[in-house]
Formats: sequence, C-alpha cells, structure tokens
Amino acid sequence: MSQHNSESMASRILIIDDDQDFRWAMKNVIVNAGYDVFEAEDGQQGLKILKNESPHLILIDFRMPGEDGLQITKKIRAKLPQIPVVMITAFADVKSAVSAMKIGVYDYVAKPIDNNDLLYTIKRALEHYNLKDEVIRLKHELAGRHSIFESMGKSEAIQKLFGLIKKVAPTEFTVLIQGESGTGKELVAHAIHDLSRVKNGPFVPVDCGAIPETLIESELFGYKKGAFTGADTDKQGQFALADGGTLFLDEIGNLSYAAQQKLLRAMQERCIQRLGASKSQKVKVRVIAATNDSLENKIKAETFRKDLFFRLNEFTVTIPPLRNRYEDIPYLAKRFMDEAQTDLQKVCRGFTKQVLTALTQYSWAGNVRELRNVIRQAVLLCDANCLIESHQLTINSSVNHNESSSTFSADKPEPSDRSLPEIVKDNTKQLETVLIQDALKRANGNKSLASRTLGIDYKTLLRKIKTYQL
Repeated sequence: MSQHNSESMASRILIIDDDQDFRWAMKNVIVNAGYDVFEAEDGQQGLKILKNESPHLILIDFRMPGEDGLQITKKIRAKLPQIPVVMITAFADVKSAVSAMKIGVYDYVAKPIDNNDLLYTIKRALEHYNLKDEVIRLKHELAGRHSIFESMGKSEAIQKLFGLIKKVAPTEFTVLIQGESGTGKELVAHAIHDLSRVKNGPFVPVDCGAIPETLIESELFGYKKGAFTGADTDKQGQFALADGGTLFLDEIGNLSYAAQQKLLRAMQERCIQRLGASKSQKVKVRVIAATNDSLENKIKAETFRKDLFFRLNEFTVTIPPLRNRYEDIPYLAKRFMDEAQTDLQKVCRGFTKQVLTALTQYSWAGNVRELRNVIRQAVLLCDANCLIESHQLTINSSVNHNESSSTFSADKPEPSDRSLPEIVKDNTKQLETVLIQDALKRANGNKSLASRTLGIDYKTLLRKIKTYQL
C-alpha cells in the first residue's frame, strides 16, 4: 500500500480530461495511492458532476475541445472557490498554466507526467484544502458559539446546549428541537445550520402553524402554472428553496395529519413533486424541526404520526426555559436594555437592585421573548438618564423561585373599587396601544417589521390592531 494511503482515504478527486487513455492511466496511479476518483471527459460534464458531488481536489486538462481548462476553471472558482484546482498541461503551455494560477489555480503538472510529482502535488493541494477547511470550520464554530452565548446567555445550561449543537451539527441527523415558546428554537436551528456541512446553503424557516391546511402542500412542495385556479405562474416550494441547505420546520406539531404523511414521504424519498407536475424532483435538504408541544402526547391522541416522530427524532435538543437558568437574566436584561435604548434613542442608567431581584424571581412563562418585551417597555416608560424602577416593569407574577408572590405593574394605580384583573387589563391595553403605535411609526407602517420589533407574530399584531381599533 502506498505511503499516501493513510492521509487520503476520504479524499475525492475529479479528473477532467478529454483523453480517455490518459484519464485511465492517471486514475490508476491516483486510485492506487488510496484516493477516490471521479471522471469527466470535458468541462461541461465536469460541471454537471459538481452539482451533485463535492470533491476535495480537481485535476483539469488545459487543452480540451470546446471550453478549455482555463474557462472551465473560472466557472468552478466562481461557484466552488474553496476547492483547489491543479492544471494539467503540456510543456508548451506551461506559460499559460502559470498565468492560470493568477485566477486561483493552486498548481500545475506538466506532461509527460511523473507519477511521484503528481502524487506530491496532490498531497500538498489536499493539505492546503484541509487547512483552509479547518480554518473556515473554526471560524463558523466560534461565530456559532458567540451567537448562542450573546443571544441566550453564558450559563452552564447554555454551555451544555452548545456542546450538543456542536456534536450534532456536522452530521446528517434530522434534529428535533424541543422547548417552550420564546426559548429561542429558531436561534438554535440557525446555530446548527451555521456549523453544518451545508452552512453555505440556504436556511429556510417555515412556520407550520401559520399555513392553512389547504395550502400546506403547495407551500412545502410548490406548484406548476395552471395546477389550480389562481396558479398563474410556477412556484417553488420551501423544500426546493432549501435544496443544498437546511429546512427549519417550526411548530411541527401544528401540521395536519394528512400533511404529515406528505412530509414523511418527502423526507424518506428525498424527492418532491410540485402540484401539477408530471415528474418528481430530487432534493438534498437537512431538516430541523421544532415544537413547544409534547409530540408523544399528540401521538397518544392520534393527532401526530408515530413514524414521522421517529423520522424527526434522530437527535433531540431540549432548550431549558429561562426560569431554570436565572443566572442568564441580568445579562439578557442588560442586552435588551441596550438594544431598546438604541431603537428608542434614549438613555437609561441601568436597573435598581429591586428590579434585578424581581427579574430573577419572576417565572417567565414567555421565556426570553417575554423578558425582551418587558425590558423594552421599561425603557420606554423610564425617564431619560434615570434607573429603571420596579413600577416600570409590566410583569405580574404569583410564582417565583422563592414560592412567594410579588406584583409589578406599569403604574401605581390609586385605590379603586375595581378588581385587580380589571385594573391590569386596562393598564395592559393602554401600554400595548402605546407600544404598537410606536413600533408602527418607527417601521413606517410596515406591520411585518413592527411585529418583529415587538417580538410577536404577525397574526397577533393584526388581531391587536383590530381589537384596539388602531
């Protein structure tokens, strides 16, 4: 066995050359050295192979009929700049090969080829590729860790969570993310994508609860023009949009039973068929699903398919609720305060000790999303250049870590014959009206942007606008 074997077992090499005999001879040398080899007889066939395969190195002949090696290399570099290219050339073309290195060709080998020189060049090119790939991987890992810790906190629970993300991200496992509403399931899905093998592909989020049952198939799989009344143009579905990347199915438990069957088939067969299409389409998609419900309970209630659950549940990541990692609360509160100050162009000096105590004792049923809303509202209510005080916290809790009760409201109402629920309802309506109007104003009437600013979904914002007659 060659000395190169131990270093090249997993390395794949694409040879693009129109000379069949030369390809055969070169392939034998490379395969005997322990590498896997793909072959293409011209540049166009090579480009087709690259749509489905990801070699670690490309060997390409300079002189070929049609587009020459230089032209094909430019196209390869435009789409796959990370893959090293080695040019094969005759002695008469060495000058041209050297010029080709200026567009990103890693090196060249001249005909007649010396086998040892060829293998040495391949070895150096692959070492260069592996080094660049490791640098990119580490950058993504550090970026993912920074994103998670910056957005979710730095507690031991979050560190353990990132440890799981780091382990599962490079695999092809389908991941099921479990967590209460507002814990950051999409953030975790993004982190998995950013550390995965398809990190350069698209990340396509789908809110399964927001799609009507009658439209779920067309949304996921797309349709052809004329497939039904109103289908005036072809439309790609979310699966096709996520091809080569990650499809994030949020609140998967809200899918209808019939839609679950179609989803399972698409995941198992790795192909989809648009409505009205006669042929199916192959897709390569990493699926990540999320739920705030117990899918096991839904299976018992016969509203969720057991076979789909096991297909989704290859690996489970559970996000701890905010009340179970209260040490993250002061950090997140400060971060949300800084964010709100920038948005509102306002300066607050921080939090009183009583406020920090209240925040860490509150049960946070809405998790991080609720904390963000409370802090943004407090910044709005706080006087400029003052500390945020307890009465500016719009939280009402009867459950906390000390099993005692505490109440914090936006205002200190005067004694009244009205019940507490009535007072809270009125205060909430007034405060939400102010916040929604402010968000709409800053978003220039853009309701989608306003809903994201407020940390609520689009349908909730529309309902509140209608309820409060804004």
